[in-house]
Amino acid sequence: MNSFTHAFPFLDQPYMAVGCGVPDLLGAADRKCRARKKKALPFVDHEDPIVAAVARGVVQHHTDDHWFHTGPEFNRLNLTMAVEIRKLYDDDQSMRSGFATHVLIEMFIDAWLQQNYPGKAEYFYDQLATVDGQKVQAAINLFATRPTEKFAPMLAKFLELRYIFDYLDDKGTIFRLNHVLRRVGLRELDEKIFDWLPSCRERVYDHIPSLLHEYAFELSAKS
Repeated sequence: MNSFTHAFPFLDQPYMAVGCGVPDLLGAADRKCRARKKKALPFVDHEDPIVAAVARGVVQHHTDDHWFHTGPEFNRLNLTMAVEIRKLYDDDQSMRSGFATHVLIEMFIDAWLQQNYPGKAEYFYDQLATVDGQKVQAAINLFATRPTEKFAPMLAKFLELRYIFDYLDDKGTIFRLNHVLRRVGLRELDEKIFDWLPSCRERVYDHIPSLLHEYAFELSAKS
């Protein structure tokens, strides 16, 4: 899951919502700093409500990731579509195909939520804009594997870019996916991907209930 999907059930609790995105944002901002579930658990009832909320978000993130990534529908779709991309790119045997489809599934879940719950993505960004990034960073430093000073600037950048809106459009999706591929040292996808991409999006949309089989929110398609 991406930060928006993780946070979606908790948007009225902005510090927990931002906590749900902490592990992923740290992965981009400071890869040597990790916010792990085991370390965060002792802080979920902390006397400081901000620390407690951030810790609960981190725990929720890891709980969600476990059931989501071990779910049969996610693994079936990821494997099937990775094989399709591999064939599309002349039997490419690198890690790119599986990594790309993993990320695409998560991007398209974010897009489905935006389409079916209009205004919630804007609300997500508005709510996160109310949190104090330095206080979130201080909370993280109570239980992270090492201190960081990079989270607060990354949160500000995340709020500035507002890139989850790009997932509604195929060109925007691939632009953002290629950014991730570059960051992890994998080759970008070229224009060949665009004929195949709508079928990927459609299949993810069709399987949202089984993909989000333990989601902390009762989903209903509105469009």
